[in-house]
Amino acid sequence: MANLFLKQAKQYAATRPAYPPELFEFIASKTARHDLAWDVGTGSGQAIPPLAKLYKDVVGTDTSAQQLSYAPRLPNVRYVHTPPDLPLAGIHAAVAPPESVDLVTVAQAFHWLDLPRFYAQVRSVLRAAPPQQGVLAAWCYTEPCVQGGAAVDDAFWRLYSRSQPYWAPNRRLVDDRYSGVDFPFDPVDGETHTGPFEFSTERRMDLDDYLTYITSWSAYQTAKEKGVELLDDTTVGEFAEVWGGDRAEVKTVRYPIFLRIGKVRPE
Repeated sequence: MANLFLKQAKQYAATRPAYPPELFEFIASKTARHDLAWDVGTGSGQAIPPLAKLYKDVVGTDTSAQQLSYAPRLPNVRYVHTPPDLPLAGIHAAVAPPESVDLVTVAQAFHWLDLPRFYAQVRSVLRAAPPQQGVLAAWCYTEPCVQGGAAVDDAFWRLYSRSQPYWAPNRRLVDDRYSGVDFPFDPVDGETHTGPFEFSTERRMDLDDYLTYITSWSAYQTAKEKGVELLDDTTVGEFAEVWGGDRAEVKTVRYPIFLRIGKVRPE
């Protein structure tokens, strides 16, 4: 997974949306304690600042050292570069001891994980004793919608359709809003299911920001390596036209967010 994002780490950090406070407030309200959170696949750290405000200590891990180099440095946050085959003993040594974590989060990276292996790691580090069971929260955002920009959205979906051969198969989990993924955890307190729960976030973008976001796709990089430029002159011209002619005009871009959340099941 890390290799798919190495060449566009800077674009990823610059153009990916931030997550809304409401998402983190909801998640934090479902954990009995707020001592330690582990953010898996932290990338350039989009989820880190809000977690650091709500939890005493935060660990962010990623298989890409380059992505981690763009993550924010905060006094109660530490980052660990973890190889994808790190054994459970390595997790305990580098990340957190058994049954010591209150929250595990996965922001826009859940679909890249070896889920059976990951779930074993999660169950090992999360607090297990009721009523203080730890919580797993995994979310994704789906494709953007431009406020008042139906023609931009139409052009986007035409491009997204052309990009399909270059996405990894795991991407389908995002298109499905994580709704069909196996999620062997119990509903958190106050809820009757594990989701997906819907939130949204917004980002203000001019056309260059919007196109740079597209270049941060793993599919864009894969296509480029195969000699295909998804943002060729014709496509960029089409976007410029539907944007309204002024590339510097700033528009509001909305990203729907879908959250799966659950607590450790009793043994």
